[in-house]
Amino acid sequence: MAKEIVLTTDAPAPAHVFSQGVKKGGLFQVSGQGPMDPVSNTYIGAGDVRVQTRQTLENVKAILLAGGSSVEDVIMFRVYLTKREDFPAMNEVYGEFVQENCPSGQLPGRTTVFVDLPHEVMLVEIDALAVTD
Repeated sequence: MAKEIVLTTDAPAPAHVFSQGVKKGGLFQVSGQGPMDPVSNTYIGAGDVRVQTRQTLENVKAILLAGGSSVEDVIMFRVYLTKREDFPAMNEVYGEFVQENCPSGQLPGRTTVFVDLPHEVMLVEIDALAVTD
């Protein structure tokens, strides 16, 4: 069974050696996305985890849609935050996003960890695992 690479201009171009998304065997992994505007390819919302979280989730959603999936198909989000004190604000924006994009009310799983991220401006990174069948 071959891998299918998903690539869209509606999300930031991969900056390193990875694909935006990979599908294989009914699974769809969206690579970690950050708060980058896909048009300008620049980071947005410096210092504002709410703005960054929303943009990051919109980038993940764009890749899901490009691969023929949706947020409803996500079984697990992984959220990486640089500051523990940003958790409540991120969680609020995340909650609004999944409520808007999961009309079934069947919410995906989620893990949140606190890490250093590749670029200093990044306060959040999010990846997703979806099932496509």
